[in-house]
Amino acid sequence: MDKVGKHSRKGRETTKRVSEPEPDYDEEVLKRHKNAQAVTVLGEEDASVKLLEDLVFGAEDDLVEKLVGDREDGGATLLDDDDSSDSDVENEARLKVQPTRTAVWEDEEDDLEEEVDMTHRFRRDLAKSDAEAKMSKQKLQQRMKEQFQKAMGGMPSWAETKLKKKNKKKDDSDDEDEDGDDLMRKTGNFVGSSDSLPKGIIRMKTCLHANNDRPSEDRLTTVQFHPSAQVVMTAGLDQSISLFQVDGKTNPKIQSIHLERFPVHKAQFSVDGEQVVATSFRNKLFYIYDMMEGKVTPVHTVRGLREQRVKEFEVSPDGESLLLTGTSGYLHVLTMKTKEVVKSMKINGNIVGVAFSHDGSKVFTNSEEGEVYIWDMRSSKCLNRFTDDGCVSGTSMAASKNGQYLACGSAAGVVNVYSQEECMRQNNPKPLKAIMNLVTSATSLRFNPTSEILAIASRADDEAARLVHIPSFTVFSNFPMFQRKTIYRAHRLDFSPNSGFFSLANNKGHAPLFRLLHYKDF
Repeated sequence: MDKVGKHSRKGRETTKRVSEPEPDYDEEVLKRHKNAQAVTVLGEEDASVKLLEDLVFGAEDDLVEKLVGDREDGGATLLDDDDSSDSDVENEARLKVQPTRTAVWEDEEDDLEEEVDMTHRFRRDLAKSDAEAKMSKQKLQQRMKEQFQKAMGGMPSWAETKLKKKNKKKDDSDDEDEDGDDLMRKTGNFVGSSDSLPKGIIRMKTCLHANNDRPSEDRLTTVQFHPSAQVVMTAGLDQSISLFQVDGKTNPKIQSIHLERFPVHKAQFSVDGEQVVATSFRNKLFYIYDMMEGKVTPVHTVRGLREQRVKEFEVSPDGESLLLTGTSGYLHVLTMKTKEVVKSMKINGNIVGVAFSHDGSKVFTNSEEGEVYIWDMRSSKCLNRFTDDGCVSGTSMAASKNGQYLACGSAAGVVNVYSQEECMRQNNPKPLKAIMNLVTSATSLRFNPTSEILAIASRADDEAARLVHIPSFTVFSNFPMFQRKTIYRAHRLDFSPNSGFFSLANNKGHAPLFRLLHYKDF
Protein backbone atom coordinates (compact mmCIF):
# COMPACT_ATOMS: atom_id res chain seq x y z
CA MET A 1 0.00 0.00 0.00
CA ASP A 2 2.86 2.39 0.79
CA LYS A 3 4.45 1.76 -2.57
CA VAL A 4 1.15 2.42 -4.29
CA GLY A 5 0.66 5.70 -2.42
CA LYS A 6 4.22 6.73 -3.21
CA HIS A 7 3.78 6.10 -6.94
CA SER A 8 0.46 7.95 -6.96
CA ARG A 9 2.10 11.05 -5.30
CA LYS A 10 4.90 10.96 -7.85
CA GLY A 11 2.32 10.75 -10.59
CA ARG A 12 0.52 13.80 -9.28
CA GLU A 13 3.77 15.79 -8.98
CA THR A 14 4.70 14.80 -12.54
CA THR A 15 1.31 15.85 -13.80
CA LYS A 16 1.62 19.17 -11.97
CA ARG A 17 5.03 19.94 -13.43
CA VAL A 18 3.78 19.19 -16.93
CA SER A 19 0.80 21.44 -16.60
CA GLU A 20 2.84 24.48 -15.16
CA PRO A 21 4.99 26.63 -17.46
CA GLU A 22 8.79 26.22 -16.93
CA PRO A 23 10.64 29.30 -15.54
CA ASP A 24 13.72 30.85 -17.12
CA TYR A 25 16.81 28.67 -16.45
CA ASP A 26 19.28 31.50 -15.77
CA GLU A 27 17.12 33.20 -13.20
CA GLU A 28 16.61 29.95 -11.39
CA VAL A 29 20.34 29.15 -11.27
CA LEU A 30 21.15 32.61 -9.91
CA LYS A 31 18.50 32.35 -7.21
CA ARG A 32 19.78 28.95 -6.10
CA HIS A 33 23.34 30.30 -5.88
CA LYS A 34 22.23 33.15 -3.61
CA ASN A 35 20.30 30.81 -1.34
CA ALA A 36 23.33 28.51 -1.03
CA GLN A 37 25.56 31.41 -0.01
CA ALA A 38 23.02 32.52 2.66
CA VAL A 39 22.84 29.05 4.13
CA THR A 40 26.65 28.84 4.26
CA VAL A 41 26.90 32.15 6.15
CA LEU A 42 24.26 31.09 8.71
CA GLY A 43 26.02 27.78 9.36
CA GLU A 44 29.44 29.34 10.09
CA GLU A 45 30.45 30.82 13.54
CA ASP A 46 31.21 34.48 13.83
CA ALA A 47 34.96 34.94 14.34
CA SER A 48 34.47 37.53 17.11
CA VAL A 49 32.17 35.25 19.06
CA LYS A 50 34.61 32.37 18.80
CA LEU A 51 37.47 34.58 19.96
CA LEU A 52 35.50 35.65 23.05
CA GLU A 53 34.72 32.04 23.97
CA ASP A 54 38.37 31.06 23.70
CA LEU A 55 39.44 33.91 25.93
CA VAL A 56 36.93 33.12 28.69
CA PHE A 57 36.74 29.32 28.65
CA GLY A 58 39.59 28.36 26.44
CA ALA A 59 39.15 25.80 23.80
CA GLU A 60 36.58 23.07 24.50
CA ASP A 61 39.21 20.37 24.91
CA ASP A 62 41.33 22.61 27.17
CA LEU A 63 38.31 23.35 29.38
CA VAL A 64 37.53 19.66 29.87
CA GLU A 65 41.15 18.84 30.65
CA LYS A 66 41.32 21.71 33.20
CA LEU A 67 38.16 20.59 35.02
CA VAL A 68 39.29 16.94 35.18
CA GLY A 69 42.75 17.91 36.41
CA ASP A 70 41.42 20.14 39.21
CA ARG A 71 39.20 17.33 40.52
CA GLU A 72 42.04 14.80 40.58
CA ASP A 73 44.52 17.19 42.23
CA GLY A 74 42.04 18.43 44.82
CA GLY A 75 43.04 21.93 43.92
CA ALA A 76 41.08 25.07 43.48
CA THR A 77 38.10 25.18 41.22
CA LEU A 78 37.10 28.00 38.98
CA LEU A 79 36.53 30.24 42.05
CA ASP A 80 39.38 31.07 44.46
CA ASP A 81 38.80 29.34 47.87
CA ASP A 82 41.15 31.67 49.74
CA ASP A 83 39.08 34.66 48.88
CA SER A 84 35.84 32.97 49.98
CA SER A 85 37.35 31.71 53.26
CA ASP A 86 38.63 35.16 54.08
CA SER A 87 35.21 36.61 53.59
CA ASP A 88 33.65 33.90 55.78
CA VAL A 89 36.09 34.64 58.61
CA GLU A 90 35.35 38.31 58.37
CA ASN A 91 31.59 37.66 58.50
CA GLU A 92 31.92 35.33 61.49
CA ALA A 93 34.07 37.81 63.41
CA ARG A 94 31.61 40.55 62.58
CA LEU A 95 28.77 38.44 64.10
CA LYS A 96 30.69 37.60 67.25
CA VAL A 97 31.73 41.10 68.09
CA GLN A 98 28.82 42.73 69.85
CA PRO A 99 28.75 46.30 70.89
CA THR A 100 29.44 46.64 74.62
CA ARG A 101 26.75 48.23 76.72
CA THR A 102 27.59 50.14 79.85
CA ALA A 103 25.41 49.95 82.96
CA VAL A 104 23.12 52.88 83.51
CA TRP A 105 23.59 52.68 87.31
CA GLU A 106 26.20 51.00 89.50
CA ASP A 107 25.60 50.48 93.23
CA GLU A 108 28.75 50.22 95.33
CA GLU A 109 26.95 48.10 97.94
CA ASP A 110 26.46 45.30 95.41
CA ASP A 111 30.14 44.42 95.68
CA LEU A 112 29.96 44.12 99.48
CA GLU A 113 29.13 40.69 101.00
CA GLU A 114 26.11 40.93 103.23
CA GLU A 115 26.58 39.03 106.52
CA VAL A 116 23.82 37.12 108.28
CA ASP A 117 23.36 36.91 112.04
CA MET A 118 23.93 33.27 113.00
CA THR A 119 22.77 33.72 116.60
CA HIS A 120 19.13 33.70 115.48
CA ARG A 121 17.32 30.63 116.74
CA PHE A 122 16.45 29.49 113.21
CA ARG A 123 20.13 29.52 112.15
CA ARG A 124 21.85 28.65 115.40
CA ASP A 125 22.20 24.94 114.55
CA LEU A 126 23.99 25.75 111.28
CA ALA A 127 26.93 27.36 113.09
CA LYS A 128 29.77 24.94 113.85
CA SER A 129 31.25 27.06 116.62
CA ASP A 130 30.58 30.20 118.63
CA ALA A 131 33.09 32.05 116.46
CA GLU A 132 30.66 31.92 113.55
CA ALA A 133 28.41 34.64 114.88
CA LYS A 134 28.32 36.20 111.41
CA MET A 135 28.34 34.45 108.06
CA SER A 136 28.09 35.60 104.46
CA LYS A 137 25.00 34.73 102.47
CA GLN A 138 27.00 32.64 100.04
CA LYS A 139 28.62 30.62 102.81
CA LEU A 140 25.28 30.21 104.60
CA GLN A 141 23.71 28.91 101.41
CA GLN A 142 26.53 26.39 101.01
CA ARG A 143 26.20 25.33 104.66
CA MET A 144 22.46 24.79 104.27
CA LYS A 145 23.06 22.79 101.09
CA GLU A 146 25.57 20.55 102.87
CA GLN A 147 23.21 20.09 105.82
CA PHE A 148 20.35 19.17 103.51
CA GLN A 149 22.43 16.67 101.55
CA LYS A 150 23.67 15.15 104.80
CA ALA A 151 20.09 14.70 105.99
CA MET A 152 19.00 13.22 102.67
CA GLY A 153 22.00 10.92 102.44
CA GLY A 154 23.31 12.77 99.38
CA MET A 155 21.83 14.89 96.62
CA PRO A 156 18.17 13.93 96.01
CA SER A 157 17.28 12.60 92.58
CA TRP A 158 15.02 15.51 91.70
CA ALA A 159 17.95 17.93 92.13
CA GLU A 160 20.21 16.08 89.71
CA THR A 161 20.43 16.44 85.95
CA LYS A 162 18.92 13.71 83.82
CA LEU A 163 22.36 12.39 82.84
CA LYS A 164 23.58 12.13 86.44
CA LYS A 165 20.28 10.62 87.54
CA LYS A 166 20.52 7.96 84.84
CA ASN A 167 24.12 7.09 85.65
CA LYS A 168 23.68 7.02 89.43
CA LYS A 169 20.38 5.16 89.56
CA LYS A 170 21.94 1.76 89.11
CA ASP A 171 25.01 2.52 91.25
CA ASP A 172 22.99 3.85 94.19
CA SER A 173 20.70 0.84 94.25
CA ASP A 174 23.67 -1.53 94.14
CA ASP A 175 25.49 0.34 96.93
CA GLU A 176 22.40 0.39 99.13
CA ASP A 177 21.85 -3.33 98.70
CA GLU A 178 25.51 -4.03 99.43
CA ASP A 179 25.46 -1.89 102.58
CA GLY A 180 22.28 -3.52 103.81
CA ASP A 181 23.56 -7.02 103.05
CA ASP A 182 26.87 -6.25 104.76
CA LEU A 183 25.01 -5.06 107.85
CA MET A 184 22.77 -8.11 107.89
CA ARG A 185 25.77 -10.46 107.86
CA LYS A 186 27.00 -9.12 111.21
CA THR A 187 25.71 -10.07 114.63
CA GLY A 188 26.98 -9.74 118.14
CA ASN A 189 28.75 -6.83 119.76
CA PHE A 190 30.90 -4.71 117.47
CA VAL A 191 32.91 -1.58 118.09
CA GLY A 192 31.70 1.11 115.70
CA SER A 193 34.37 2.98 113.78
CA SER A 194 32.14 5.90 112.78
CA ASP A 195 32.70 9.46 113.90
CA SER A 196 30.59 11.12 116.55
CA LEU A 197 26.95 11.66 115.66
CA PRO A 198 26.32 15.16 114.25
CA LYS A 199 23.48 17.23 115.65
CA GLY A 200 20.63 18.95 113.84
CA ILE A 201 19.41 16.30 111.41
CA ILE A 202 19.77 12.55 111.82
CA ARG A 203 20.19 10.38 108.74
CA MET A 204 17.56 7.69 108.96
CA LYS A 205 15.40 5.45 106.78
CA THR A 206 11.89 4.25 107.52
CA CYS A 207 11.68 0.46 107.24
CA LEU A 208 8.84 -2.02 107.24
CA HIS A 209 7.28 -2.43 110.69
CA ALA A 210 9.28 -4.81 112.85
CA ASN A 211 6.17 -6.96 113.45
CA ASN A 212 4.73 -6.58 109.97
CA ASP A 213 4.61 -10.37 109.54
CA ARG A 214 2.30 -10.61 112.55
CA PRO A 215 0.77 -7.31 113.72
CA SER A 216 -0.76 -7.29 117.18
CA GLU A 217 -4.53 -7.25 117.44
CA ASP A 218 -4.33 -4.90 120.41
CA ARG A 219 -1.98 -2.32 121.89
CA LEU A 220 1.70 -3.21 122.00
CA THR A 221 3.36 -2.74 125.37
CA THR A 222 6.87 -4.01 124.63
CA VAL A 223 9.48 -3.87 121.89
CA GLN A 224 13.07 -4.98 122.53
CA PHE A 225 16.02 -6.03 120.41
CA HIS A 226 17.91 -9.22 121.23
CA PRO A 227 21.27 -8.47 122.89
CA SER A 228 23.34 -10.52 120.43
CA ALA A 229 21.20 -11.71 117.49
CA GLN A 230 19.33 -9.90 114.72
CA VAL A 231 16.03 -10.49 116.47
CA VAL A 232 13.37 -8.17 117.87
CA MET A 233 10.63 -9.10 120.32
CA THR A 234 7.15 -7.60 120.60
CA ALA A 235 4.45 -8.25 123.20
CA GLY A 236 1.14 -6.66 124.10
CA LEU A 237 -2.42 -6.92 125.25
CA ASP A 238 -3.24 -9.66 122.73
CA GLN A 239 -1.65 -12.14 125.20
CA SER A 240 1.24 -13.06 122.89
CA ILE A 241 5.00 -12.72 122.60
CA SER A 242 6.48 -12.73 119.09
CA LEU A 243 10.03 -12.89 117.75
CA PHE A 244 11.03 -11.50 114.35
CA GLN A 245 14.23 -11.50 112.34
CA VAL A 246 15.37 -7.95 111.59
CA ASP A 247 16.51 -7.34 108.03
CA GLY A 248 14.74 -4.04 107.39
CA LYS A 249 12.99 -5.42 104.29
CA THR A 250 10.60 -8.27 105.20
CA ASN A 251 11.30 -8.88 108.93
CA PRO A 252 9.99 -12.46 108.88
CA LYS A 253 8.42 -13.96 111.99
CA ILE A 254 10.51 -16.56 113.82
CA GLN A 255 8.16 -17.67 116.57
CA SER A 256 5.08 -16.59 118.48
CA ILE A 257 3.73 -17.91 121.79
CA HIS A 258 0.32 -17.34 123.32
CA LEU A 259 -0.15 -16.89 127.08
CA GLU A 260 -3.69 -17.77 128.11
CA ARG A 261 -5.50 -14.92 129.89
CA PHE A 262 -2.24 -13.09 130.32
CA PRO A 263 -2.14 -9.64 128.66
CA VAL A 264 1.54 -8.76 128.71
CA HIS A 265 2.48 -5.55 130.50
CA LYS A 266 6.23 -5.94 130.00
CA ALA A 267 8.61 -8.50 128.49
CA GLN A 268 12.39 -8.41 128.57
CA PHE A 269 15.31 -10.57 127.41
CA SER A 270 17.80 -11.95 129.87
CA VAL A 271 21.37 -10.68 129.52
CA ASP A 272 22.50 -13.79 127.61
CA GLY A 273 19.39 -13.59 125.41
CA GLU A 274 18.32 -17.17 126.12
CA GLN A 275 15.25 -16.33 128.22
CA VAL A 276 12.33 -13.91 128.21
CA VAL A 277 10.63 -12.66 131.39
CA ALA A 278 7.03 -11.44 131.05
CA THR A 279 4.70 -9.81 133.58
CA SER A 280 1.03 -8.83 133.46
CA PHE A 281 -1.23 -6.25 135.11
CA ARG A 282 -3.45 -7.81 137.75
CA ASN A 283 -1.48 -10.50 139.62
CA LYS A 284 1.97 -11.49 140.77
CA LEU A 285 2.21 -14.35 138.32
CA PHE A 286 4.93 -13.98 135.70
CA TYR A 287 6.31 -16.24 132.99
CA ILE A 288 9.85 -17.23 131.98
CA TYR A 289 10.20 -18.40 128.41
CA ASP A 290 13.32 -20.48 127.71
CA MET A 291 14.01 -20.04 124.00
CA MET A 292 16.72 -22.69 123.87
CA GLU A 293 14.40 -25.39 125.17
CA GLY A 294 11.20 -23.87 123.83
CA LYS A 295 9.63 -24.11 127.27
CA VAL A 296 7.34 -21.63 129.02
CA THR A 297 7.49 -21.75 132.82
CA PRO A 298 4.92 -19.93 134.98
CA VAL A 299 6.16 -18.55 138.30
CA HIS A 300 3.14 -18.45 140.61
CA THR A 301 4.80 -17.64 143.89
CA VAL A 302 8.12 -16.08 144.84
CA ARG A 303 9.59 -16.85 148.20
CA GLY A 304 9.88 -13.74 150.34
CA LEU A 305 7.66 -11.61 148.06
CA ARG A 306 4.58 -10.14 149.73
CA GLU A 307 3.10 -8.25 146.86
CA GLN A 308 -0.33 -8.59 145.30
CA ARG A 309 0.93 -7.95 141.80
CA VAL A 310 4.16 -7.66 139.83
CA LYS A 311 4.23 -5.29 136.85
CA GLU A 312 7.48 -3.38 136.50
CA PHE A 313 10.92 -5.01 136.66
CA GLU A 314 14.47 -4.61 135.39
CA VAL A 315 17.11 -7.23 134.59
CA SER A 316 20.49 -6.52 136.21
CA PRO A 317 23.47 -6.00 133.85
CA ASP A 318 25.16 -9.14 135.19
CA GLY A 319 22.00 -11.18 134.53
CA GLU A 320 21.93 -12.71 137.99
CA SER A 321 18.91 -10.90 139.42
CA LEU A 322 15.62 -9.16 138.74
CA LEU A 323 14.66 -5.86 140.32
CA LEU A 324 10.92 -5.99 141.01
CA THR A 325 8.99 -2.77 141.64
CA GLY A 326 6.48 -3.28 144.43
CA THR A 327 3.85 -1.09 146.01
CA SER A 328 4.36 1.54 148.72
CA GLY A 329 7.88 2.33 147.53
CA TYR A 330 9.38 -1.16 147.86
CA LEU A 331 12.08 -2.48 145.56
CA HIS A 332 12.80 -6.24 145.67
CA VAL A 333 15.89 -8.06 144.41
CA LEU A 334 15.06 -11.55 143.10
CA THR A 335 17.72 -14.07 142.06
CA MET A 336 17.27 -15.70 138.66
CA LYS A 337 18.56 -19.07 139.85
CA THR A 338 16.40 -19.72 142.89
CA LYS A 339 13.53 -17.32 142.04
CA GLU A 340 13.46 -15.91 145.57
CA VAL A 341 13.78 -12.42 147.07
CA VAL A 342 17.15 -11.89 148.74
CA LYS A 343 16.86 -8.19 149.72
CA SER A 344 14.48 -5.25 149.58
CA MET A 345 14.79 -1.46 149.59
CA LYS A 346 12.19 1.21 150.29
CA ILE A 347 11.68 4.84 149.33
CA ASN A 348 9.08 7.41 150.33
CA GLY A 349 6.11 7.34 147.97
CA ASN A 350 5.56 5.15 144.93
CA ILE A 351 8.29 4.18 142.50
CA VAL A 352 7.73 5.37 138.91
CA GLY A 353 11.15 4.73 137.39
CA VAL A 354 14.13 2.42 137.94
CA ALA A 355 17.50 2.25 136.19
CA PHE A 356 20.74 0.33 136.76
CA SER A 357 24.14 1.95 136.44
CA HIS A 358 26.24 0.65 133.55
CA ASP A 359 28.15 -1.79 135.77
CA GLY A 360 25.15 -2.82 137.90
CA SER A 361 26.71 -1.63 141.14
CA LYS A 362 24.12 1.11 141.72
CA VAL A 363 20.38 1.54 141.22
CA PHE A 364 18.60 4.83 140.53
CA THR A 365 14.93 5.19 141.47
CA ASN A 366 12.48 8.00 140.80
CA SER A 367 9.46 8.55 143.03
CA GLU A 368 6.05 9.87 142.15
CA GLU A 369 6.87 12.94 144.22
CA GLY A 370 9.94 13.70 142.09
CA GLU A 371 12.61 12.47 144.52
CA VAL A 372 15.61 10.56 143.18
CA TYR A 373 17.35 7.85 145.23
CA ILE A 374 20.72 6.22 144.54
CA TRP A 375 21.23 2.75 146.04
CA ASP A 376 24.25 0.51 146.44
CA MET A 377 23.33 -2.98 145.21
CA ARG A 378 25.69 -4.88 147.50
CA SER A 379 24.91 -3.17 150.79
CA SER A 380 21.36 -2.01 149.92
CA LYS A 381 22.24 1.40 151.36
CA CYS A 382 21.04 4.73 150.02
CA LEU A 383 24.11 6.59 148.72
CA ASN A 384 22.39 9.88 147.92
CA ARG A 385 19.00 11.49 147.59
CA PHE A 386 17.88 14.67 145.85
CA THR A 387 14.82 16.30 144.35
CA ASP A 388 14.47 16.42 140.59
CA ASP A 389 14.84 20.08 139.65
CA GLY A 390 11.43 21.70 139.10
CA CYS A 391 9.60 18.37 139.12
CA VAL A 392 6.20 18.09 140.76
CA SER A 393 5.36 14.54 139.68
CA GLY A 394 7.94 12.07 138.36
CA THR A 395 7.06 9.56 135.65
CA SER A 396 10.17 7.81 134.26
CA MET A 397 13.94 7.35 134.44
CA ALA A 398 16.86 6.17 132.29
CA ALA A 399 20.65 5.90 132.71
CA SER A 400 23.21 5.97 129.91
CA LYS A 401 25.44 2.96 129.31
CA ASN A 402 28.62 5.00 129.37
CA GLY A 403 27.96 5.96 133.00
CA GLN A 404 27.75 9.71 132.31
CA TYR A 405 24.08 10.70 132.18
CA LEU A 406 20.88 10.22 134.14
CA ALA A 407 17.51 11.31 132.69
CA CYS A 408 14.37 11.94 134.77
CA GLY A 409 10.95 12.46 133.19
CA SER A 410 8.02 14.33 134.69
CA ALA A 411 4.26 14.62 134.22
CA ALA A 412 4.75 18.11 132.76
CA GLY A 413 6.73 16.64 129.84
CA VAL A 414 10.06 18.07 131.02
CA VAL A 415 13.04 15.71 130.93
CA ASN A 416 16.02 16.72 133.08
CA VAL A 417 19.40 15.27 132.14
CA TYR A 418 21.99 15.10 134.96
CA SER A 419 25.61 14.10 135.28
CA GLN A 420 25.77 10.84 137.26
CA GLU A 421 28.96 12.01 138.91
CA GLU A 422 27.31 15.20 140.13
CA CYS A 423 24.30 13.24 141.37
CA MET A 424 26.63 11.15 143.54
CA ARG A 425 28.48 14.13 145.05
CA GLN A 426 25.88 16.86 145.48
CA ASN A 427 22.69 17.03 147.49
CA ASN A 428 21.08 19.42 145.04
CA PRO A 429 22.59 18.84 141.60
CA LYS A 430 21.56 21.02 138.69
CA PRO A 431 20.58 19.38 135.42
CA LEU A 432 22.86 19.71 132.44
CA LYS A 433 19.80 20.40 130.33
CA ALA A 434 16.04 20.58 130.78
CA ILE A 435 14.48 19.17 127.60
CA MET A 436 11.05 20.70 127.05
CA ASN A 437 10.01 19.30 123.69
CA LEU A 438 7.11 17.26 125.06
CA VAL A 439 3.89 18.88 126.21
CA THR A 440 2.44 15.75 127.82
CA SER A 441 3.78 13.34 130.43
CA ALA A 442 7.21 11.88 129.58
CA THR A 443 6.41 8.19 130.08
CA SER A 444 9.30 6.54 128.19
CA LEU A 445 13.03 7.30 128.16
CA ARG A 446 15.86 5.38 126.52
CA PHE A 447 19.54 6.06 125.81
CA ASN A 448 21.11 4.38 122.81
CA PRO A 449 24.12 2.07 123.41
CA THR A 450 26.66 4.73 122.42
CA SER A 451 25.01 7.34 124.69
CA GLU A 452 24.72 9.76 121.76
CA ILE A 453 20.91 9.71 121.55
CA LEU A 454 18.20 10.00 124.19
CA ALA A 455 14.78 8.86 122.98
CA ILE A 456 11.84 10.40 124.84
CA ALA A 457 8.13 9.73 124.32
CA SER A 458 4.68 10.22 125.80
CA ARG A 459 1.85 7.73 125.44
CA ALA A 460 -0.68 10.50 126.07
CA ASP A 461 -0.56 11.96 122.56
CA ASP A 462 0.06 10.95 118.94
CA GLU A 463 3.54 11.53 117.47
CA ALA A 464 4.80 12.61 120.91
CA ALA A 465 8.29 11.16 120.47
CA ARG A 466 11.63 12.88 120.03
CA LEU A 467 15.28 11.94 119.55
CA VAL A 468 17.68 14.15 121.51
CA HIS A 469 21.31 14.56 120.46
CA ILE A 470 23.89 14.09 123.21
CA PRO A 471 25.85 16.07 124.39
CA SER A 472 24.37 19.15 122.66
CA PHE A 473 20.94 18.22 124.10
CA THR A 474 19.19 19.44 120.96
CA VAL A 475 16.32 17.62 119.27
CA PHE A 476 16.79 16.18 115.78
CA SER A 477 14.48 18.27 113.64
CA ASN A 478 13.56 15.55 111.11
CA PHE A 479 12.04 13.11 113.62
CA PRO A 480 9.19 12.40 113.69
CA MET A 481 8.09 13.32 110.18
CA PHE A 482 5.60 16.16 110.15
CA GLN A 483 2.24 16.02 108.38
CA ARG A 484 2.40 12.23 108.39
CA LYS A 485 1.56 9.93 111.28
CA THR A 486 3.95 7.03 111.69
CA ILE A 487 4.41 6.63 115.44
CA TYR A 488 1.02 7.30 117.04
CA ARG A 489 1.20 6.72 120.82
CA ALA A 490 4.49 5.16 121.86
CA HIS A 491 4.59 2.90 124.93
CA ARG A 492 8.15 1.51 124.73
CA LEU A 493 11.36 2.51 123.01
CA ASP A 494 14.49 0.56 122.16
CA PHE A 495 17.69 0.63 120.12
CA SER A 496 19.49 -2.34 118.59
CA PRO A 497 22.78 -3.43 120.27
CA ASN A 498 24.90 -1.15 118.07
CA SER A 499 22.27 1.53 117.39
CA GLY A 500 21.74 0.50 113.77
CA PHE A 501 17.95 0.31 114.32
CA PHE A 502 15.39 2.09 116.46
CA SER A 503 11.84 0.93 117.17
CA LEU A 504 8.75 1.81 119.20
CA ALA A 505 5.69 -0.09 120.45
CA ASN A 506 2.51 1.87 119.74
CA ASN A 507 -1.19 1.70 120.50
CA LYS A 508 -2.04 0.48 116.97
CA GLY A 509 -0.36 -2.89 117.51
CA HIS A 510 2.62 -1.98 115.33
CA ALA A 511 6.32 -1.55 115.96
CA PRO A 512 7.62 1.16 113.57
CA LEU A 513 11.22 0.43 112.62
CA PHE A 514 13.84 2.98 111.60
CA ARG A 515 17.32 2.44 110.22
CA LEU A 516 19.83 4.91 111.69
CA LEU A 517 22.26 5.32 108.80
CA HIS A 518 25.04 6.88 110.87
CA TYR A 519 25.69 3.53 112.55
CA LYS A 520 27.09 0.75 110.39
CA ASP A 521 26.38 -2.27 112.61
CA PHE A 522 23.17 -3.83 113.88
